[in-house]
Amino acid sequence: MPKIEVNKVAEILKKNEISPAILRRIVEEMNLAVQPDPGEEEKPPPVKKQFVILVSDPDEHLPKHDFVGWVLQIPENESVATTQDRLFRAAYDFNTTKKGRLLPVKTVGEAIEHVPAKFLKETDVWVKTKTPVLVIRTDNEIPKEQG
Repeated sequence: MPKIEVNKVAEILKKNEISPAILRRIVEEMNLAVQPDPGEEEKPPPVKKQFVILVSDPDEHLPKHDFVGWVLQIPENESVATTQDRLFRAAYDFNTTKKGRLLPVKTVGEAIEHVPAKFLKETDVWVKTKTPVLVIRTDNEIPKEQG
């Protein structure tokens, strides 16, 4: 619904020869209506967020250094083991195009960042994070005591 300023409404009412006393009451009431409620404060800007992949590693199989990764989606009924092959096929298809021949993708990171969604969708893979995100490990346990 479009909003209209109080001054515009006052001008319209004045043009239509509303008595000054009624006009004044209407304008005062509109000014009160447009003021924010005392309990309502301006909302702070939204918090900028980032993705993090948290990997459960209770048996400590992963080395204790930082990894990065990407968040991808494939069809629910498909094996996750096919994910890399899907990405490779999309990259091969892209590299056969005019743009792909000029600037071929050579790494998984380049494929995720630069291969258009059209090629990825054809191989049933959807990229959720084009830039790599930090992967951190956890032993999957909540400590008994805080701190």
